[in-house]
Amino acid sequence: MVIFMWLHASCSLEFHIPVPTPFLLMLRPRSGRQQWVAREQYEFFPGVMAVEFTDPFGNLCQRLVAPAGAFSVHTSVNIECADAFDVAPGAPFVEVQNLPEETLPFLLPSRFCESDRFVGMAQSIVAGQAAGYDQCMAIVDYICRTLEYAPGTGPEIISAAEVNQKSQAVCRDMAHLGIACCRALSIPARMVVGYLEGLVPMDLHAWFEAYVGGRWYTFDPAKMQPQGGRVAIAYGRDAADVAIYTQFGDPVTLVSMNTRVERI
Repeated sequence: MVIFMWLHASCSLEFHIPVPTPFLLMLRPRSGRQQWVAREQYEFFPGVMAVEFTDPFGNLCQRLVAPAGAFSVHTSVNIECADAFDVAPGAPFVEVQNLPEETLPFLLPSRFCESDRFVGMAQSIVAGQAAGYDQCMAIVDYICRTLEYAPGTGPEIISAAEVNQKSQAVCRDMAHLGIACCRALSIPARMVVGYLEGLVPMDLHAWFEAYVGGRWYTFDPAKMQPQGGRVAIAYGRDAADVAIYTQFGDPVTLVSMNTRVERI
């Protein structure tokens, strides 16, 4: 039986902007099978006009031009989510010809998940495992054994191939490696970014989902236990698709970023 909990989550971004600058933001979670948005606030200071659209992965995105000077974004949400993510040992592999069309983009190599370079390695990691969920767990176990989770050590986004040469990584990097290995086995895998209750130090968090047994399941190499209290904000092929903000033109300065997650 799934047990649900209520969380209040918030994120505040403070920028210094030299000239009016176009932004794309991705900070609004949407309701779905594992979460239900009950109340939210989304504010800009100073106030600007924003246009919202849905990207190809179903994420809620906001498009605006931020004025020169100090500019801030404040967003918060009250949301119901699962107390623990579902696990399904033995859930079977879904043959590619039987996959839903919407999962197919998550089979292909992407900028930070070069799955075509991991076929041999992935097959070695999962040797002896039943095809499907058990293979995904073997990949997560391998990442946990070979990489130390080290928050704050990866300011630059690196690819799965680069991660595989290191001894420590941030959650984003660990997710990239897991995604690349899953795709190398023809298992659709996608990156998720969002909030996680109890994360230390508190920040936005990244994990991945794999499609086995006819649905998406959560896998988190940084937090291997099936810890719930997750609020998914964005889904994509890799980190390039799930940036919470993207600015164009002259560089801007991110003065501060504060994230909070509290149980209601």
